[in-house]
Amino acid sequence: MSEQLQEDLVDFLNAIEAACVNFKHRIAGMHGVLSERTFLNLVGWEKSQGNKIGEFSFTTRKTNNNSGAFNHAFNILKANNATISNRFHDQGFQHSYWLYEAKPETIYRQKVKK
Repeated sequence: MSEQLQEDLVDFLNAIEAACVNFKHRIAGMHGVLSERTFLNLVGWEKSQGNKIGEFSFTTRKTNNNSGAFNHAFNILKANNATISNRFHDQGFQHSYWLYEAKPETIYRQKVKK
């Protein structure tokens, strides 16, 4: 592959990545997540400690959460493919949020490191 073709390919892939990030923010905006309020309204956050990630907390659908509020937050994370390695948060968020496939009724969060 020629050097020029490699450079063009890298530019193209960078453009795709930027478009994906923009699209994720638009999806979040359509769901009304321009603030962290959607997640902060959830209740029953339990603290936990992980060997690799340190302190985090989680809440479940069954922890006295309003089912509509929990579903809304859960669907936002699912639409944004929020995993532990691809956490969901925006500027100004205190926490990052994710789902874990093995526990489908649970939302996780961890304080954003400054």
